[in-house]
Amino acid sequence: GKQGLYRHGQRLTHEPCERILLSLLALFFLILLLLSPGTALEGARKGLLLWAYTVLPTLLPFMIGTGVIAAMGAVGLVVKPFSPLLSGVFHFSQPAGFVFLTGLLCGYPMGAKMDRDLLERGQISWEEACYLLSICNHPSPMFLTGYTVMEGQKLLPPSIKFPLFPFLAALYLPVFPISYLARHYYDKKSKKNRKIRPSVWSGVSHTAPISSFSLDEHLMSCLETMEKIGLYIMLFSILSLYLFKLPLPGPVILKPALMGLLEITTGIQTICEHTSGLTGLLLVTGSVAFGGISGIFQTRSVLTMHSGRKNAGLSIRHYIFWKALHSLLSCVFFWILLKI
Repeated sequence: GKQGLYRHGQRLTHEPCERILLSLLALFFLILLLLSPGTALEGARKGLLLWAYTVLPTLLPFMIGTGVIAAMGAVGLVVKPFSPLLSGVFHFSQPAGFVFLTGLLCGYPMGAKMDRDLLERGQISWEEACYLLSICNHPSPMFLTGYTVMEGQKLLPPSIKFPLFPFLAALYLPVFPISYLARHYYDKKSKKNRKIRPSVWSGVSHTAPISSFSLDEHLMSCLETMEKIGLYIMLFSILSLYLFKLPLPGPVILKPALMGLLEITTGIQTICEHTSGLTGLLLVTGSVAFGGISGIFQTRSVLTMHSGRKNAGLSIRHYIFWKALHSLLSCVFFWILLKI
C-alpha cells in the first residue's frame, strides 16, 4: 500500500511537465489544423473509417467476451490446455496466462486492458501485472496474416512470396528472452521493496468470480474503451497524413520509418509504397513489433483503472522500453531467419 501511494505521489510530481508538453503539442496541432484543414478532414475520415470498419467489429466482441470470462471465473477452462507452456515456461498463474493468450490473439490493446482488469480485481499481483505488460500486448494474427502480408507483398517481386513463417517467428520469438528478463527484473524489484509479498507465480489459481459483475456496466466500459481507441486512431491518422505531406530532408527511408513509428497501419502502407526488399521488410517488422506511438497512447488509455487511478501502478515508460527491445530483437531474428 505504501509503495503504491509512493508511486502515485511520484507520478503527481511529473504532472506539471506533462501539462506543459501536452499544451505545446495541442498548440502545434491547432496550428496545423488552421494551416491545412483539408488534410485534417481527410485524415480524420481515414482514421474513423479504419476504426468503424476494421477495429471496432474486430476488437469489441473479443473485449466483451474475454471480460465476461474473467469476471465469471471461467479463466481456468480457457487456460488449462496451455498450462504446461504458460506455467512451466513463463511461470504464469492461471489468470496471468489468460491475459497473455488474450494479448496474443486479440491485438492491441486487449492484453494491456485485461492486465489492468485482473490487477484491479486482485486476481494477479502488481509484480505479475508489470511482468505481463512487457509481453502481453501484440498485433492480432488477423492483422499480421491479412493486412500486413497483403501490403508487404508489394516489397517483393511477384515471383517471390512474402516470407510469412520467418516474419511471424521473428515477432513472437522475442517474447521468450523478454519474459525472462522482465520476470527476474520485477521479481528482484519486489523483493527489494517488500520483504513479505505473497507470490502468485506458482500457478495458484485466483479466478474467483466477481459477485458484483454487471453485464450492462461491462458493455458500457467496453464501449468507452473503444471510443478512446477510435479517437486516438483518428488523431494519429491526421498526424500521419500531415507527416506524409511534409517535405522532410534526409534519406528516402526517413519518412516511411517515421510513419511506421507513428502509426502502424498507415505506416506499413507508406513503407511498402516507398521502399523495397530487405530494408522494407525490416522496417515493417520493426514497426509492427513496436506498435507505434498511437499504440502506446491506446495502451496508456486502457491502463486507467475504474477507480480513477492512472496507469494502475503500471509504468508506461517501462512498457515503451520493452516494446522498443521487442522491436529490435524482431528485426534481428527476422534478418537471421531470412539468411538461414
